[in-house]
Amino acid sequence: MHITQTRRQFLAGLSVTSAVGLIGARRTLAAEAALETTSVRITKNQGICYAPEYVAEELLRDEGFTDIRYVDVPPPEISAAIARGKVDFGMNYALGFVRDIDAGEAVTVIGGVMVGCVELFAREGIRSVTDLKGRSVGAQAMGTPSNTFVVLMAAQVGLDPDRDIHWVTDPKVKPKELFVDGKIDAFLGFPPEPQELRARGIGHVILNMAVDRPWSQYYCCMLGGNPEYVRNHPVATKRALRAVLKATDLCATDPAAAARRMVDRDFTPRYDYALQTLSENSYDKWREYDPEDTMRFYALRLHDTGLIKTIPTKIIAENTDWRFFNELKRELKA
Repeated sequence: MHITQTRRQFLAGLSVTSAVGLIGARRTLAAEAALETTSVRITKNQGICYAPEYVAEELLRDEGFTDIRYVDVPPPEISAAIARGKVDFGMNYALGFVRDIDAGEAVTVIGGVMVGCVELFAREGIRSVTDLKGRSVGAQAMGTPSNTFVVLMAAQVGLDPDRDIHWVTDPKVKPKELFVDGKIDAFLGFPPEPQELRARGIGHVILNMAVDRPWSQYYCCMLGGNPEYVRNHPVATKRALRAVLKATDLCATDPAAAARRMVDRDFTPRYDYALQTLSENSYDKWREYDPEDTMRFYALRLHDTGLIKTIPTKIIAENTDWRFFNELKRELKA
């Protein structure tokens, strides 16, 4: 059971740190130019780890946006939706942005949001990624994040992902279900899948991107924008990013309020899984990392494994813009 919050109650429930930040933001607004547009469209799906986008709605209103629309976009189509103008902004895995940019999608990545949200589950007898040699690993399809992340993890420890791993794909059945049924040995879980498996006592985690190096040293999810929107609406872009980053702080300082808000607004159905996801993942580290380092990290590894052809420097030069993020790092000091 959950309690529906009004906008006033939600903002009143912010932590002291977040509230102080809001006051600072309002002072900053007075010194900034007017919004070029009061409209903003953001991706929406059932991914709990994208919480800052959903929690940001009221903060976007505080930034001056009056027409805030969430557009249903399946995770594999996030970059395409941004590039083709279906939405203005969307969170996606850094790995996903890099691969999609290499494939020709026009996206401008403007900042990092959170660190780590996926976990590699395995059956008994498998204690590390190295132990996946000769084992079956599930993925919805080849080339999806669930496949690509594990490919990079395997390559990182010296395995040949094509020869050493038996990939099991079924577009009609989720890898989690194959794992539960004992038909595969391992799979990469995305929230709320890890929470569901832990509740049922099935499998164990052999790699957690939130805590295990080198993955924990880089952003997992980043915010990308439509290049035309970013170029033509720099004030709106900065304010939208500020709302998302302040929402990220709220996810870290008051995960219960953030989780409740997500359920109340139908962004996710289970409060307990939302709360567990927000409590377990690193929403408090966005100030500590360099988004360019993250794009370079994934671009290099994808290039080295032959999954992309574009060199990292080209992706960074043509498809990123860190001006707003760097300004906000200074403005929103903890």
